[in-house]
Amino acid sequence: MKKRVSKAKIGQYLQRPAVYIPAAVLCCVLWASAFPVIKRGYAYFHIAPEDYAAQILFAGCRFALAGLLVILLGSLIARKPLVPRRGKTCAHIGILAVVQTVVQYGLFYFSLAKIEGSAGSVLNAAGTFFCVLLSAAVFSEDRMHWKKALGCVLGLLGIVVLHFKNLHLAFHLTGEGFMLLSAASHAASAVLIKKFSENDSPALLSGWQFFLGGCAMAAIGALCGGKLSTFTPAGGASIAYLALVSAVAYTLWSILLKYNAVSKIAVFGFIIPIGGVVLSALLLGEQVDIARSAICLALVSAGVVMVNSNLRGS
Repeated sequence: MKKRVSKAKIGQYLQRPAVYIPAAVLCCVLWASAFPVIKRGYAYFHIAPEDYAAQILFAGCRFALAGLLVILLGSLIARKPLVPRRGKTCAHIGILAVVQTVVQYGLFYFSLAKIEGSAGSVLNAAGTFFCVLLSAAVFSEDRMHWKKALGCVLGLLGIVVLHFKNLHLAFHLTGEGFMLLSAASHAASAVLIKKFSENDSPALLSGWQFFLGGCAMAAIGALCGGKLSTFTPAGGASIAYLALVSAVAYTLWSILLKYNAVSKIAVFGFIIPIGGVVLSALLLGEQVDIARSAICLALVSAGVVMVNSNLRGS
């Protein structure tokens, strides 16, 4: 009984806007920081833009290490090994490892090697829209209404404004098509996490799916000829940081999804491209259009407010 009351209190706490909003923003800022660090990592390991196998190997090492970090930290917090003990849990972990890590990031990296970064950011941001639509179809308590739809349109419009100057959209299956499929995979994984975390710890699910999915990606990259040559402390630090980003952001995101409607949390994903542009400017010296970024931030903020506002009768 005490455990149930405790869980109920945790759920109520994580449903407060003063709690879930900064937590979701933190996750998105962490994910945004990964973009410039990935570029740095490629430079440290001398990974060429067209060396897809090495990129997959790099990503696999990152996610496998992230999984180990989550499993270790979760075990310390729970004071017992974070090990799946039910066949159903193992099946859920396997599904997440395929959908959230192998498919989503495999398609993402393959697509990004073939299309411009601006187009990739816009198309990948569509994953937030997919999350809201899919959640409305699966969860009756997260049904669609005009404020949600308008909020998503505003968020996506903000990303288009941010990249409009350099945006040249075309459509090729292995380029733009794979990026859209990656975004759809991201949306599916968000819904699956919410469903699966009803019976299992988000930390357990995140840790093991990352570890298994990361190992699978590393193996695929290595078998395809990928290599991480000239290992340096800076290169190792880049992988360690990216692993920490994934471990912290995805676990916290999963916990937020467990206790909140998917649409309320997913809409914050529009922040990631903005953060990526700003942090790339700060860390890599890339140019940033301040006026365009301000308009984008205003549109995305308006979209977040629309989705998270309560509409009577919605």
